[in-house]
Amino acid sequence: MSRIHALLRRHPVPVDAAWSLPIVVLSSWLVLRYDSPHYPGGPAWAGLLVVATAWAAVAVRRTAPGPAMWLTVATVVLHVLGAVAVVPTAFLLLVVVHTAAAGPLRWASRTALVLALTAPWLQAARWAVEGDPGSFLVEGCVLTALAVVPWVLGDSARTRRAYFAELETRAARLERERELEARVAVAAERTRIARELHDVVAHSVSVMVVQADGALYTIPDQPARTREAVRAVSTTGRQALAEMRRLVGVLRDAAEEESVDADRPGAPQPGLEQVESLVEEVRAAGLDVSWTLAGVPRAVPEGVALTAYRLIQEALTNTRKHAGPGATADVTLRYTEAGVELTAEDDGRGPAARDVGRRADGGGNGLVGMRERVALVGGRVSLGPRPGGGYRVAAVLPAPAAVPNPATVGDR
Repeated sequence: MSRIHALLRRHPVPVDAAWSLPIVVLSSWLVLRYDSPHYPGGPAWAGLLVVATAWAAVAVRRTAPGPAMWLTVATVVLHVLGAVAVVPTAFLLLVVVHTAAAGPLRWASRTALVLALTAPWLQAARWAVEGDPGSFLVEGCVLTALAVVPWVLGDSARTRRAYFAELETRAARLERERELEARVAVAAERTRIARELHDVVAHSVSVMVVQADGALYTIPDQPARTREAVRAVSTTGRQALAEMRRLVGVLRDAAEEESVDADRPGAPQPGLEQVESLVEEVRAAGLDVSWTLAGVPRAVPEGVALTAYRLIQEALTNTRKHAGPGATADVTLRYTEAGVELTAEDDGRGPAARDVGRRADGGGNGLVGMRERVALVGGRVSLGPRPGGGYRVAAVLPAPAAVPNPATVGDR
């Protein structure tokens, strides 16, 4: 069925000519019948010419709306000047008027309106009965109403199509803007993460440099090869630190430096030891939060610790923003042999689909940032509504079973 419909739409001229052919045949028969002393209706040639021009107009109305309107004007003129009686081809002219009003050519639409308002009165005046003005008025009003209705319907259809087209254009533009904002949010979040990882790694590299420099003075009796190796560690550490700062400096810009993030470059970054303090702060702000620590706490890489802290911070902030009044939250942090597992969920009665387009600080894409952080440390994260209401954030962050603390190595 759809193929037939598509075929008919690809060939509008044969389709319009075919469905209007019975009306043309009936009108031709009436014109020839009126051409007699009993049915005065003007010369037959004029009637047949009117029928032919009307048929041509309706056949090309969709492929050539301009010529179709000119053919309609010629049909009306011939109809009046040739004193042709009203025949069923008048219905074809109403179809052309509707098509012109619904089409993109404004001059054709205005011309169709003028014809709809004037042609009925010309026809009524041409065939008015002498001494009977009442019949002239009635016939003119009735024919005008019949002619104007198709134009009104066509103009309404054109306005409705233009409105829907504008809505589609705006929707497409908003979609493009949303995608662009998402890309910008991802880039900004990656820049912020790169800065924080820089601070973490920079701290470790700085400790390495200090320890290597100390080793140069604490082991003067070691062989020269050891001295050169330790010196190489110091040199490499300094070079790596300078290169890393240079690369991160490329990522930063003025907007990132003015970020609403409270952490400043170079400041110590939070870790798992600060999670309990974070929970207490959220409780003080009015959110009922339960805190569970499972497993044996141990040292984990600072990048993993920072990621876990940020995930919990983001989840609790979203709960405060979106869960609604009276909501409670539950945070669980579990140490395992493979790493760290954390869960942050709430029983909020707000919308199941949270505002994923905003970061906790209101300036970016928070959930996208969660996924980016977890991906950078090689973990897994699950974000989504809970059955029955609320929201749940669960993540697994890999970490070795034991990580030596570099700050204590130099004291041994």
